[in-house]
Amino acid sequence: MKNNKAIWILLLFTSACIQDVSKKQSDVENIGAMSERKKVVYQVFTRLFGNTNTTNKPWGTIEENGVGKFADFNDKALSEIKSLGVTHIWYTGVPHHALINDYRDFGISNDDPDVVKGRAGSPYAVKDYYNVNPDLAINPENRLEEFKELIERSHEHGLKVIIDIVPNHVARNYEGRTNPEGVEDFGSSDDASMEYHRDNNFYYVLGEEFKVPLWQDGYLPLGGEEQQNTDGKFIEVPAKWTGNGSRLSQPNFNDWYETVKINYGVKPDGTKDFEELPESYSQMDIKTHFEFWKEKDLPDSWYKFRDIALYWLDFGVDGFRFDMAEMVPVEFWSFMNSSIKMKNSDAFLLAEVYNPNLYRDYLHKGKMDYLYDKVELYDSLKHIMKGYGWTDHIHTVQLGMQDIEHNMLRFLENHDEQRISSPNFVGRADLGKPAMVVSATLSTAPTMIYFGQELGEDGSENAGFGKPTRTSIFDYVGVPAHQRWMNDKKFDGGQLTVDERALRDFYKRLLNFTIKSSALMGEYQEVHYYNKEHTETYDHRVFSFVRWSNDEKLIIISNFDADKSYAFDFKLPPEIVSKWGLKGEIRLEEQLYGSINTQLKINDGVGRIQLKIKPLESFIFRLEQKN
Repeated sequence: MKNNKAIWILLLFTSACIQDVSKKQSDVENIGAMSERKKVVYQVFTRLFGNTNTTNKPWGTIEENGVGKFADFNDKALSEIKSLGVTHIWYTGVPHHALINDYRDFGISNDDPDVVKGRAGSPYAVKDYYNVNPDLAINPENRLEEFKELIERSHEHGLKVIIDIVPNHVARNYEGRTNPEGVEDFGSSDDASMEYHRDNNFYYVLGEEFKVPLWQDGYLPLGGEEQQNTDGKFIEVPAKWTGNGSRLSQPNFNDWYETVKINYGVKPDGTKDFEELPESYSQMDIKTHFEFWKEKDLPDSWYKFRDIALYWLDFGVDGFRFDMAEMVPVEFWSFMNSSIKMKNSDAFLLAEVYNPNLYRDYLHKGKMDYLYDKVELYDSLKHIMKGYGWTDHIHTVQLGMQDIEHNMLRFLENHDEQRISSPNFVGRADLGKPAMVVSATLSTAPTMIYFGQELGEDGSENAGFGKPTRTSIFDYVGVPAHQRWMNDKKFDGGQLTVDERALRDFYKRLLNFTIKSSALMGEYQEVHYYNKEHTETYDHRVFSFVRWSNDEKLIIISNFDADKSYAFDFKLPPEIVSKWGLKGEIRLEEQLYGSINTQLKINDGVGRIQLKIKPLESFIFRLEQKN
């Protein structure tokens, strides 16, 4: 979502299960994973991708700091993204959101800086769901056509297209000027004399006018630049509830003050004004969910967002990332996602959910395909990368989610999280390499990377609203490492440093291996604890596990220590030796670089590999198959 999201994340960890993770998944929604290959999502902040301007003036205008366009994703750019090992591309910031630029000549109203974060605006304050950000078009009048062409180019390069839908809130000044015939704007038929009505799209603060927040920490809209409408006022009578649920007519600076919350038929006291799903529907399929809602009279907001999703499916989009999905009732998701899947059964549905206690409801009742794995694996890897976490916890995470591991998308960066190379995180891109190997190979779930991650981008630019460490999503800015890779839109890495080039090569090798490996869609078992017990010099800074399918067997070992090499007689436990039917000597082929080919020797039912693993090094050993 946006700044201060941490306030809304509930750091609740599920307890570890006692079952053996090497068992095949019994959950019906995971069975199909075995015959697939891994998915890799490349999240790209669309307006930043093609921007070659290096000025980076804080609060700079679009003319001063530049902006990328849909057209910058040309055939060369898309070919290079695809070659990185990417299957899906998430174009972040596509729907038309509030921003500070004058497009009145194109029939677009200006936005008020007092309710816009930054100058380029938050992509999560959507102003018009039936159109796209005019900043991204060469000709704003033809912006929909230009996005349509981008979708077609992406498909030609074998990339599935994902965009955001933000169902919990819309921009304070929502105004759909290009709605399809018969589509009403949010709030246009609301009875604003009532705090709540089931079919109101918004909640109202009766008898009070909206007041802009009291600015904090030296913040002023547009960095203090005086404009006619930077007057500390925004007319909204009566005031509406703010996007994060604040019921104050003057929200706090740390509230999501630029947005208003959508009403899904949940009364102010939290009770629901619609029929709840029976518990048995956790086990029901998409069609059954679709039929459940088919003849029911539902809150107006449900239909509005369903129609938005179906519109974009018709437009050619292949899936959605749903912002702050846990703040919207799970019953709505059953309705929404079953409608989407009945239209396109292959649609990719990814949700931002942070409360582990809600994971299974939003997957099984809400019919999400995937959820962010933030507070479990990401946070665990972050602690290990920072030096105070133990790799032992990785397996605890995997145990606790074995029934839903296929549905928990893994990542190390996205637009909300600190860049790995930021001094506020670990300050070095290479410290993320073992974590990336584990993140990408531990489960059958999709992997996601954020543009610039593969180059070590550090997010150090002071763009305006917010603080560095995350590449700004609120202002016009250039992204230096990414710009060096762009090389004046040659997209050939021509200006990269030696280290940046090597890092991108690492990501390319790893991701391409993951999308081709059958073992990574098969079974998992840790061998970490066996080696801790039986192998001298094996350490909690190392983590090891095995993955296998009928036709591929892998041994994966990563060293998270930045300063220390480890030499040991690595052991494959008797249980795995027996399961795999191993005897004698088996040749191992290393898959990341191919530089180490060695032998696995079976003695007394135990496999042994003589290894030396360097700081931050990882091995992915494939057992050579016998004819």
